[in-house]
Amino acid sequence: MTLKFVGSESPLPIQGVRLASAAAGIRHPGRDDLALVELSRTTESAAVFTQNRFCAAPVIVARENVANAQPRLLIFNAGNANAGTGAKGVVDARTITAEIARLTHCTQSEVLPFSTGVIGQRLECSEIIPVLPELVAGLSCDGWQAAARAMMTTDTVPKYCSIEVKIEDLTYRVTGMVKGSGMIHPNMATMLAFIACNADISRTHLQQILVECVARSFNRITVDGDTSTNDACVLSATKATSNGTPLTPHHSHWPAVVEAIGTIFETLAKSIVRDGEGATKFVEVVVDSGSESDSLAIATAIAQSPLVKTALFASDPNWGRILAAIGRAPVAGMEITDVSIWLNDYQIIVKGEPVDDYKEPIAAAVMAQTDIVVRVLLGEGGAVARIWTCDLSYEYVRINAEYRA
Repeated sequence: MTLKFVGSESPLPIQGVRLASAAAGIRHPGRDDLALVELSRTTESAAVFTQNRFCAAPVIVARENVANAQPRLLIFNAGNANAGTGAKGVVDARTITAEIARLTHCTQSEVLPFSTGVIGQRLECSEIIPVLPELVAGLSCDGWQAAARAMMTTDTVPKYCSIEVKIEDLTYRVTGMVKGSGMIHPNMATMLAFIACNADISRTHLQQILVECVARSFNRITVDGDTSTNDACVLSATKATSNGTPLTPHHSHWPAVVEAIGTIFETLAKSIVRDGEGATKFVEVVVDSGSESDSLAIATAIAQSPLVKTALFASDPNWGRILAAIGRAPVAGMEITDVSIWLNDYQIIVKGEPVDDYKEPIAAAVMAQTDIVVRVLLGEGGAVARIWTCDLSYEYVRINAEYRA
């Protein structure tokens, strides 16, 4: 087996997937803000959506449609979330999916809508519908980069990546794109993601892979602690590459293909954090305790703490903030004397107190780096959990204070 990862290079096309982008002038004139994905009729797909109870109109429609049919078209718009728009917002989402269905000769249930942007404003169908014929006509297997850019809101860069796995005489490909920069927090973080592979995988097994991958990637990132109304992630398999037997957990190719899909999910999730609104640092919080649930609770408490995040921005090794965040995690029976903490490879706390030879300049030098690992050991450990986060800067406040300006 050989594996090739493609990060910032051109994403690898997936046979059975075509994409296009166009400008509708939804919020920012002169830039593409619509993206369309077309899937071949052999493709099967699975989807997960935001757990915010006040989900947006496109999420309502997409959930209904994916439950009734295999998706053929995915339509993304940036600049307007079509959230908090009530029954009228649902009508708007359905109006757009109906027009796409008419143009592409499929049923309305085969079209899934996705929106991102400002909450509480009607989505102007009159701006979008006239552009849809151009969007359909522009579909191309090489449209990944342009589509990823069209989905952006406060993102500073388009986010996409690919991986290729060669097993025996077959070449499997996985390519994904995601948007997300702020309002990022599990469950699902606030993002729109589409990942496709050319493997032969059933919808049932895709859903299994999707849930597991999301749990270890998009549900392990946080920028600001806010869960979006519009989150959605779709995983599709076009079945263009097969040895005649669908992939199942018993297939010899299954582990490598699932690992490749998982790599794309994790890479895309990390790219969101690296592009977090105003972020200057990428931080991995690693906690090793007696149970994974306890480790995840502690890691989340640290990663969500505004005081920890501002200390990270200031390159201030204020370890007391980390210790305080650990102490408020919902973990029973935790004692401060069980806690050890490292910044990268430099240990700063043992048994809840500074190490004897603690040197503030060394800790500050670690905190000044752009990539930092905060590692916590509780007792003897045994179960590790990871959360990826970033610092909290002045720029984050500016971006969100001026978001609707």
